[in-house]
This record gives sequence, structure tokens and C-alpha cells, in this order.
Amino acid sequence: QVQLVESGGGLVQAGGSLRLSCVASGRTFSSAAMSWFRQAPGKEREFVATFRWSGGRAIYADSVKGRFTISGDNAKNTVYLQMNSLKPEDTAVYYCANRPTLTQVSHDYWGQGTQVTVSS
Repeated sequence: QVQLVESGGGLVQAGGSLRLSCVASGRTFSSAAMSWFRQAPGKEREFVATFRWSGGRAIYADSVKGRFTISGDNAKNTVYLQMNSLKPEDTAVYYCANRPTLTQVSHDYWGQGTQVTVSS
């Protein structure tokens, strides 16, 4: 009864920008933070960023720090990922996921993903 839907992916040239969105809907659920993950073909899923609702604290993977910005709009049940200075190695399917509490790092609800392709 909980849905997370990502959008905003596409094809861009290296150095370009994209803004991903993740909208939550359905029944009420606990959410302490929202995270973005990505997975490229033949590679393991990797952490990208986390946004904490209380206080807006953000954490980033070293590979995207300084280039990506995560933010959230609680009134719209939406989390964003602004992606600047994109590189070919950023090519992957990007997923948003809910972190129900801050006492553990696991995530319970996941979106279907949105494809980001960066050409050289």
C-alpha cells in the first residue's frame, strides 16, 4: 500500500545536469530519512545520498560529494536529487528508498528506479 515513484532520469552529455524526484504515496508510514542508491550493469548496488527529515541533514558518497545535492519537501512527500557535473561513471539505474528509523541502516520501501545515462 506504499508506493515510491522515481522520475527525472534521461540521457545527458558529460558535464550536464539532471534532477531526480521520488514521490511517496499510499498509506501512512514511518520515515526518518530517504536515501538514493544506484546500480550500474554488472556492478553492485551502491549508496548515493541520504536526507534526514528532521533537520535536513544530508550524507553523500565520496564519489558524488560536491556534485550532487539531496533535498526534501515534506508537504509534497517528495525527495529530490540534483545531479550536476555528470560523468559517464554516473550511468546507472537510480532508486529511492525509505529509512524508517535512525536506529538501524536498513530500508523497507523501494521505488522501481529511473535510468540515468551519461554520454562522453
